[in-house]
Amino acid sequence: MKNTVAAVLCAASLTLAAPATAGSLSDPVVEPEVVVEDTTQSSSSDDMQGLLAMLTVSLMLIGVGS
Repeated sequence: MKNTVAAVLCAASLTLAAPATAGSLSDPVVEPEVVVEDTTQSSSSDDMQGLLAMLTVSLMLIGVGS
């Protein structure tokens, strides 16, 4: 009788414990792939530098003239 009860308890513990351990597993964390791209200067940056240069020269000429 003791062996039967022990076998039933053992079988019950194995069947109940298996879903608990399988449910605690989590999905692996996957990091996104990093893509390296070449940087280019836009033409608006070049235009802005030209305008700033002309403004600087104009202000210097106005300062010298007064």
